[in-house]
Amino acid sequence: MKLLKTVSAAALMVALPSLGLAQEAAEAPAAVPTDVVWIMTTLLFLIGGFLVFFMACGFAMLEAGLVRQKNVTMQLTKNMGLFGFACIAYYAIGYNLMYPLGTWSIEGILSGVWGPAVMEAVGVGADAVDDYAYASTGSDYFFQLMFCAATASIVSGALAERIKLWPFLAFVVVLTGVIYPLQASWKWGGGFLDNMGFLDFAGSTVVHSVGGWAALAGAIILGSRVGKYKDGKVVPMLGSNLPLATLGTFILWLGWFGFNGGSQLAMGSISDIADVSRIFVNTNMAAACGAIAAMILTQLVYGKVDLTMVLNGALAGLVSITAEPLTPTLFMAGLIGAVGGAIVVFGVPFLDRLKIDDVVGAIPVHLFAGIWGTLAVVLTNGDANLGTQIYSIVVVGVFTFVASGVVWYILKLVTGIRVDEEAEINGLDTSELGMEAYPEFSTT
Repeated sequence: MKLLKTVSAAALMVALPSLGLAQEAAEAPAAVPTDVVWIMTTLLFLIGGFLVFFMACGFAMLEAGLVRQKNVTMQLTKNMGLFGFACIAYYAIGYNLMYPLGTWSIEGILSGVWGPAVMEAVGVGADAVDDYAYASTGSDYFFQLMFCAATASIVSGALAERIKLWPFLAFVVVLTGVIYPLQASWKWGGGFLDNMGFLDFAGSTVVHSVGGWAALAGAIILGSRVGKYKDGKVVPMLGSNLPLATLGTFILWLGWFGFNGGSQLAMGSISDIADVSRIFVNTNMAAACGAIAAMILTQLVYGKVDLTMVLNGALAGLVSITAEPLTPTLFMAGLIGAVGGAIVVFGVPFLDRLKIDDVVGAIPVHLFAGIWGTLAVVLTNGDANLGTQIYSIVVVGVFTFVASGVVWYILKLVTGIRVDEEAEINGLDTSELGMEAYPEFSTT
């Protein structure tokens, strides 16, 4: 027994130097090869991109559930159309306009060139990795395209049940081809807002508030639905399918992990992966607390829980954390999301008092909560400056609202943007499309 102890002690003495070397190696991991970093970051963009793509399904299901039965097919058609046109407009103009790639730019304000996007050569080899920065151009294009299309989806729900199909899609082309890329270039294209120190990690302002401002301009010019505001009262117009709306919300919640997680823009180191995981848990906590805040508040204010508010509360929590999902603690992420949920509960009736008809609550969720989330960055990120955050919100807001308003007004003069009263009362499914989503359950 004594011999065994002696042998064990000797073995331990021999092993200690190697253990020390192993510990030292663990503390200082070897550098990851450049081509591996390029591959991993490209994968992050692609995986994040197809998660954000799935949000298109979430928007479609949410909106189809929150509009009335007679307008469901139109809402689904709009969502299919807007995604297709967004893909074409972003390819033809938007991508190059968003990044400072060409000579037609005004430094920091008008970025890029007016021309179609171009990918890297087919079969690019490892020896050419340095020529394509830190990831594939195709993966970056795909990821950014999904964000652009999501911006248009925000507008769709707010203007539901009374807007014509083709004028709406014409607006989408301008929004995704020009308006969105221009303002995004000011931050994500290295423009003047970025140089000032504006912080917007994944787009509470650049994506969500832009969709909200565009929707607000359209709702004001379009007007409210027939019978929505009558004798000084708000007439409830209930959605057709709350299970579908709930499904849409959970799909959006899932897609947001790609939305925020992919915006880390790097997956080639231990630190990057740790940051992505932190972003995931903060994103999830904000959504959960936004839903619970809306649930509790509607119980207190109305005496009963309102599911539609709970759904939008979760989405508002997600929008709120999008400007800075990395630096908050879990507690602060939950607090930021809960405030977003509360904003929805009070934002929806506020719009009704102004007689601004937002069918699905997109403006409180994406605009109001987007503003809050952008301001909340200063609570957790020491590099944020409140004045810069406010200035950037105002610049992006004024530009988007005015530009969108001009486009909506021109469309109203040239083609008209609203269906006639009879078509609206009968429903856009039959009057505009000639088909119904639920023909077996139709009522006269």
